[in-house]
Parts: sequence; C-alpha cells; structure tokens
Amino acid sequence: MVLPLLEIIDVSTTNQGATVSHSGVSQYLYQFLSFFHLQGSVVAILILITVAFAFKGIMLFGALGWNAYLKGQLLKKIKGRLFDAYSQMDFAYYASRDTGHFINVINEQANRALQSFHAFTQLVSFLISAQIYLILAFLVAWKFGVAILIIGVGLLFLFRWLSAFVRIQSRGAAIENGNLSKLLIESLQALKYLVATNRMKNQKARLTSAISNLTDYEIRTGVSAAFTQAVREPVAVLMIMGIVMLQLIVFDEPLSPILVSIALFYRGMNSVLQVQGYWQNTMEFIGSMEIVHDEFEVQKNNRENNGRKILDTFDQQIRFIDVSFSYGPNLGDVISGVNAEISVRSSVAFVGESGAGKSTMVDMVTLMLKPQRGKVVIDGVDASEVELSSWREKIGYVSQDAVVFDDSIANNIRLGYMGAEDCTELMTRVRTAARRAHLEDFIDSLPNGFDTVVGDRGIRLSGGQRQRLVIARELFRNPSVLILDEATSALDSESELAIQKSIDELKGSLTIIIIAHRLSTIRNVDYIYVFGKGRIIEQGTYDYLKNQRGTRFERFVSAQNL
Repeated sequence: MVLPLLEIIDVSTTNQGATVSHSGVSQYLYQFLSFFHLQGSVVAILILITVAFAFKGIMLFGALGWNAYLKGQLLKKIKGRLFDAYSQMDFAYYASRDTGHFINVINEQANRALQSFHAFTQLVSFLISAQIYLILAFLVAWKFGVAILIIGVGLLFLFRWLSAFVRIQSRGAAIENGNLSKLLIESLQALKYLVATNRMKNQKARLTSAISNLTDYEIRTGVSAAFTQAVREPVAVLMIMGIVMLQLIVFDEPLSPILVSIALFYRGMNSVLQVQGYWQNTMEFIGSMEIVHDEFEVQKNNRENNGRKILDTFDQQIRFIDVSFSYGPNLGDVISGVNAEISVRSSVAFVGESGAGKSTMVDMVTLMLKPQRGKVVIDGVDASEVELSSWREKIGYVSQDAVVFDDSIANNIRLGYMGAEDCTELMTRVRTAARRAHLEDFIDSLPNGFDTVVGDRGIRLSGGQRQRLVIARELFRNPSVLILDEATSALDSESELAIQKSIDELKGSLTIIIIAHRLSTIRNVDYIYVFGKGRIIEQGTYDYLKNQRGTRFERFVSAQNL
C-alpha cells in the first residue's frame, strides 16, 4: 500500500507531467482504487493505509485476547489432569517418590511447559508472517527476495548449535528445580527441629548449592537469548543494506520498489530471526514440557486399579486370606501368609513391635495397598473388584501424624462437607462431634471458639488437641469402619482416658480397628492380633492373651505394668 504512494511522490517530484507506470503488486492496488474511482489520489491511499492498520489493530487484539484465553484454559487443563492423576496414583508408587517431585511438576514445570507452548505458537505466527513478507517482496523485486531468502535460511542453520545448547540447559534447570522444591519442603517441614538443634546451616548449604546450580542454568540460557536478540537487528540491517547497494549500483534498479523492498525484507528478515528466537525460547522451556509429558505417561502406568463392584453397605466382615505383601522385590515381605477376620461392628486391635506389619494391614483395609499373594475379601467381594470410592467413603481414619489444615476448627471438623442441613443443624453436628472427642470445652474456652484458625498443620494447637480434632472430624462423618492408627499416642493420660471412653461408647455401632503400642487403649476390644516379623504369632481376647505365660503379649503387658 505504501508503494503507490511512493510512486506518486517520486513522479511528482521528478517529472510533473509524467504518468505513473504500475507493475506487480502496485498494479493490483491501483485496480482496487480504480474500482472506487480513487486512483491517483494521495488522500485516498493515506485513508486506505490508516483503515488497514486500524483493522490490523482490531485483529491483533482479538488474536492476543484469544491466545490468552487458550493459554489459561490449557494451564487449567494440564494442572487439573495432573491433580486427577495424582489423586488416583498407586500408593506404592507415591511412597517411592518425594513430595517435592509432585509439587515441582504441578506447580512449577506445568507453568514453564506452557511458556514453551506459547513460544512455539509465536514461532508459527512469525513463520507465517515471514512467508507473507517474503512473498510480497518477491512480487516487488524478485532478485532482492532470492538474496534475502538465502541469507535468512543460512542464519537459521547458523543458530542451530545455540538451540541445542539451550535445550540441554533447559533440561538441567527443570531437574534442578525439582531438587530445590524437595529441599525447600524438607526444610520448612523440619524447621522447628533444624532451628532448635542449630542444624539449619547444614540444610542451607544444600539449598545454596541447588540454587547456585539453578542460577548457572538460568544465566547460560539468558546469555544465549541475549546474544540472539542483540545480533538479530544489526545482522538484518547489515544484510539488507548490502543487498540494497548491490541493487542500486550493480543492477541500477529504480528507487521506489527498493524502498518498499527494504521495508518488506526488513520485516521479513526480522520475522525469520524471530522464528529463531522463539525456537530458542521453546527450547529454553522444553525440559519442563518433557517432564510434564513424561509425568502423564508415568501416572498412566502407575494408576490405582479400580474395580466396578459398588459396596452400598458393610454388614458382614473383612477377611485376609493367606495375604503377603512387599514394598520391593529386594526388601522382603512386610506381611507374610496372614489370615485374619474382622467382623462388622466388632473392635479389633493389631499389636506388635515397630515394623511388624500392623500399618500395612491397615493400608490393606483401606485398599491403599493390594497384596502380592493371597486376597482381601470385603462382604464376600474380592478387594480387587471393589469400586474404591464406595468403600473408602465408609472409612474414618485417624493416624499417628494428625492431618490438620490451615483453617478454622469448624472447617477442619466438617472438611468441606456441604449437606442439606442449614447452618444451625450443621454446627450442631460439628459441636456434637467435638463433644464426643472431648474437645468441646477447650474450643469454648477460645476467644473465637469454633472459628479459631489453627495454623499450618495445626501449629497453634498442642499434639493432643490436634489428635482430638482429627478424631472429631472422623466422628462427624459417621463412618462404618473407624481406624485408629496410634491415635492416642500423643495424648496425656487424662485425654487418653477420655478418648478411651468415646471408643467404648462406639462399640457395637461401628467396626473399630486399633493399632496401639500402649495396651491400655485396647483393654476392652473384642479381639487382638499380635504381629511379629510380618506374621500373626498370637491372637485372642485381651484377658486370654494376658494370662498366657511366656507369650509376647504377656511380656508387653508386664513391661507396661498393666
């Protein structure tokens, strides 16, 4: 569109009576203006240029806005799919990885992968732009176009080594990011211990090393990007000016087409070099894209197997039939040849030294772990055929490490539950659960009562208060099976007695499974299984086992003066 304007000005300044000779793209533009009877009008050409660029601005806004929407949707989909994959991954695989790995992938690498995707879309955009500019330039001055095309392709090949270097740095940075996330999580979780024992300086040395490595990767990548950006414009101008001089001096071409060619080829060359720059940006974050892609593949291969048999009720028993389990081929069996039965609405205790297999048994009750040999049967249905959510929604679980969230006491108890009850009825249920866990008096003594925020992992509560808060949460759910995995180990004697009374009150209304080292907690259970080295070595009622001389359980009782 600038070419006709230049031709008119060129003719008017050199020969007032001459007529403009049109060829190539200029001819088509004049035919367009002639259709509206605007040929030869400088004003018409200026208006047309203005309208065209205004239209370009509208199109650019639409394109960039749509691009931003698509990027947001893509990030939402990637992170959503990753979280869904993590929520369904096999527990044994989860136990084999550190928490920092998962947080790094979903929180850091997903964002960086999106940057790689964005850079690639920009690369395609500039590739199309470069083609259009070069095609138009060929129509104006084809010799000029051939020279620029050869130079542009040559420059792309020249920068290939730089892209390979950036890709290596990207992979290294992605891996180092995961290592840094792991160290940060470990440091923050163990902050109290590290500060109290003056060990933080040792952890800081490891963190400093990881940060230094990551910084080196980022610096090398940044210097490469700076080099590409710095040389892009000078190289383009140098090449174009050299060819312009060749056209004017050697080929004696007219000035107007060459001026337009300069504009076209300058934009074209810049687009070609922008392609290189965005390809380098794609490589800068490609390591993150590869990690996210690989994570989806790993999660697909380590997804928890889910059956189709829905358990609407639990009204018979859980049976372990010759069950064996190992966490690894070279680690030996944690559980070996176990046969046990837990009847509905009974109370059962698993007793034994640490590492005897008690927690593994509980993980099989929740179907977090599946036996390598033998089978677990629930109400006559093989556990491998059970639809997992239908069974797990019937389970209440209180572990030794109280799981408390940075929220109010009331929200910790109901944990996102939004039933049909109104607010008053819901708070009545929350208060009842707190009373059954012997926590109500403590909560009422707080200035904000049930609205008190407990802090990260319940840091503002004592160990016993956190444990009772978790017990209240599980009692709020009214589960069919209540698992207490060393649930009273952090309680003082008075609190333990109160919880023991609560457990006794629950007997006969639901199935209770208790793991305990403190035998005072299990005096009133219906049946006890004593574990040793992954096997059941003794079983029976509390009184029966206590009165058997020379047994392991009898030694446990004597050691605790019961």
